[in-house]
Amino acid sequence: MFHGAIVATVTPFRNGKLDKSALKKLVKFQIDSGTDGIVPCGTTGESATLSFDEHERVIDTVLEAADGRVPVIAGTGSNNTKEAIVLTRYAKRAGASAALVITPYYNKPTQEGLVRHFSAVAESTDIPIILYNVPGRTGVNMAASTVARLAEVPTVVGVKEASGNLTQVCDIIRMTPKKFCVLSGDDALFFPMMALGAKGVISVTSNVAPRLMADLYDTYVIGEISRARDIHYQLWPLFNALFIETNPIPAKTALAMMRRIREEFRLPLTPMAEANRKALAKVLSDMKLA
Repeated sequence: MFHGAIVATVTPFRNGKLDKSALKKLVKFQIDSGTDGIVPCGTTGESATLSFDEHERVIDTVLEAADGRVPVIAGTGSNNTKEAIVLTRYAKRAGASAALVITPYYNKPTQEGLVRHFSAVAESTDIPIILYNVPGRTGVNMAASTVARLAEVPTVVGVKEASGNLTQVCDIIRMTPKKFCVLSGDDALFFPMMALGAKGVISVTSNVAPRLMADLYDTYVIGEISRARDIHYQLWPLFNALFIETNPIPAKTALAMMRRIREEFRLPLTPMAEANRKALAKVLSDMKLA
């Protein structure tokens, strides 16, 4: 159902408020560059700092700018199941193609708790649900067997898998139906995970180098594996640079260097340390991105 290089877009701010104009331009930049889908209000979009009203306005703005040209997968997760249901129902009403729902953070639910959480969200509306497993940010790993149980829920159509564990990726793909969509949540594992059977990536790097990320996917699926591998290694310095500090600090800094947004974050995120900024700038310069 969902495939390719999908961007987890940043949320641009101006003087503390959502910069709708910049966000619309980012969406145009992505679509013009071949991006296969857009995820607003994910981790990269600083969703944890957005009010409910801002969350809705970001989704609406991206949907308006995309205008049906690519799928919009709205981030609607929360560590409060009731809040996740409210956000997911809004994504459905707004016209999003799907909802990306993260494992509840801080609570550290059991595997049974994860099943009940996602089942409650899925049963609250009929929008397609993509699970999001990122234990490095949430403190809980969703086991392959749990993903397999949830794959039996009709509206749960895929998973963004960001555990960094390729053994777990293999287990998920082996244990779920062929139509179940496994997407990489780690840019550096995009190419290896496609070799295992993943359908694409939900990417931070696509914010900065959308054409290259789209090319990596496109060359792989037409069987030009050697060329796809070359693009993977071409992107390798950028993969590392964009995670030299907490995401999305480097991605937003890079986009500011590219003069696409203002360099503005919400606390507790802060501007990059000077040494890391210089390292990022060099990678962008070397790749002729800024």
